[in-house]
Amino acid sequence: MNVIIRSPGSQLEEVVLECPDLTWNQVFCELDRMSRGGQVRLAMKGPGLYAVSSSAACNSSL
Repeated sequence: MNVIIRSPGSQLEEVVLECPDLTWNQVFCELDRMSRGGQVRLAMKGPGLYAVSSSAACNSSL
């Protein structure tokens, strides 16, 4: 979550690179869990490209 808060709108691949101790699958599963729980938002930016942002950051900008 710290990576997402520090760099809102980061692409999924950028988040993965910021977590070198975790595999791509581990990061994706955690982001999926957090997305389903409403903690983060995943926005499709193109074929296979997703931006990740904190739901709290999205809500505060409304």
